[in-house]
Amino acid sequence: MRAIIRGGKVPKGTVNVSGAKNSATRLLAAACISDGEVILQNFPAQLVDAKHKIRFLKNVGAQIDVDEDNEILKIKCSELNCAELDNYDYPIRTTYLLAAAQIKRSGCAKIPYPGGCKIGSRGYDLHIMVWEALGCKVTEEKDYIFIEGEKFVGGQIKFPISTVGGTENALICASIAEGVTEITNAYITPEVEDLIDFLRRMGSEIEVNGSSNVIVKGVNYLKGTIKSVMFDRIEALTWLVYGVLSKGTLLINNVPFESMEVPLLHLKKMGIDFLQNSQSIYFSPECLNNEQVESFELSCGAHPGIISDMQSFYTLLGIIAQGDSRIFDYRYPKRIAYADELQKLLDRPVVETEEGKITTRGPGKFISGNVTSTDLRGSMALVMAALCAEGTSVVEDVEMALRGYNNLEGKLAGLGINIEILN
Repeated sequence: MRAIIRGGKVPKGTVNVSGAKNSATRLLAAACISDGEVILQNFPAQLVDAKHKIRFLKNVGAQIDVDEDNEILKIKCSELNCAELDNYDYPIRTTYLLAAAQIKRSGCAKIPYPGGCKIGSRGYDLHIMVWEALGCKVTEEKDYIFIEGEKFVGGQIKFPISTVGGTENALICASIAEGVTEITNAYITPEVEDLIDFLRRMGSEIEVNGSSNVIVKGVNYLKGTIKSVMFDRIEALTWLVYGVLSKGTLLINNVPFESMEVPLLHLKKMGIDFLQNSQSIYFSPECLNNEQVESFELSCGAHPGIISDMQSFYTLLGIIAQGDSRIFDYRYPKRIAYADELQKLLDRPVVETEEGKITTRGPGKFISGNVTSTDLRGSMALVMAALCAEGTSVVEDVEMALRGYNNLEGKLAGLGINIEILN
């Protein structure tokens, strides 16, 4: 997919932040281990990732009813099974979360490789470790990962590094395991807290000690429940940064302030003096001190700091800032390819990249051009840069951005901005 963007227009209006992608798609997977009906409210059903996961679950027997207009999803999984599918090409990262429900219903699971990758790209070793620690046998077949086990059995899961995905997988599997599971070096983000809340509502017994130790006592029956997906902190930051870049006037609703205190503090330090109440942010050009963004230096890391998913938006701010800014990311040091694409949308050399570090020598001016997406948040950064540039730009593989932004075209249209997305 590609986006045709005729940039240079100034956005004005109200935008409502949707349910968080990094929570909603996890809650959807966890709902499948329930023995009753689950209703997920504030569910961003138009996300590409959500659509692929729903498609897979329906193909293995889940009953799912989606109301996109009211953002409600209803799901029953009593008939879900370990089915053999004709096609295992599902371009989503969190396929590993789909194993638990199949194990519960069938004693085996066949799941697509994460991100559609095949053998040779083993970005899922920690998930294999989880399944094996809970008593299952794992085989890597040509088209899917095959997990065998009559049931999960509680055990010790000690992650060598803190991992969000591994923690989520361990929590879901341990909730239906026989016995007690201890998870060490867990990574508890706001989205993981949302997952824990959901599992507890269904009847899971989960004890969190400090910020990295979790004890889970498995149960045989999990009741149906109703849960509202938390609002998306990354999307909220995206709209605020877009307002700054475009010199627009935006009212951003549903801002989860409790999960983004540090990222917003850094914006204040840059001279971005936005207004806020209990759930909304208002930005207009008058909110920018000295009519410019001040240069800065920051590091991406674990929550509650600036997470790596937010990196590209600070790079955009560095581009328009006065002077040199530096952004470090040693957790994901190779997450810099998008920055090289961003340079193609600038009037002069501004962005310098090396592993673990991005330097911007601003201020630069956005110009139209043709670029290719490299990752989800980087793709959105390219879209934002193109929107701020005079003339027509093309962003290839824009479906990467659509993986994380619910109803992106509709929300931009509400701000007076039109983009054309072609298959």
